[in-house]
Amino acid sequence: MTNNILILIARILLSFMFIMAGFGKLMDPGQTAGMIAGAGMPAATALAYLAGLFELVAGLAVLVGFQTKIAGFALAVFCVFTGAVFHSGTIAVPGWPEAALGWLNALNSIMLMKNITLAGGYILLAVAGPGAYSVDARRAG
Repeated sequence: MTNNILILIARILLSFMFIMAGFGKLMDPGQTAGMIAGAGMPAATALAYLAGLFELVAGLAVLVGFQTKIAGFALAVFCVFTGAVFHSGTIAVPGWPEAALGWLNALNSIMLMKNITLAGGYILLAVAGPGAYSVDARRAG
């Protein structure tokens, strides 16, 4: 398999989560707005819609290989930011059993590691470029 095909496969895999998450946020921003409000940020619903739009557009850009360096670096920053803001603390839900909170905190740690790992993948994509099977390569001639 050539590197260009492997880069295409990587782009497809790296885009899937953000396309799906962005679409989901745009269709029903409530859960994300709740997380944003819980982090003490203002205008939670508006920010949820903006996050959804960003995720969908950036995910589609990675998928087709359009402005790949910009999309890759932007998604890397987004991953680190959301990991730090939403997944780096302890979760305490009043009235929840201790065992459930332990599970939620373990899951939250995994989400932080996922975000940091994805940031590395997006930086690598931004540096390596989109490969031959991309809009960027087509536009470059």
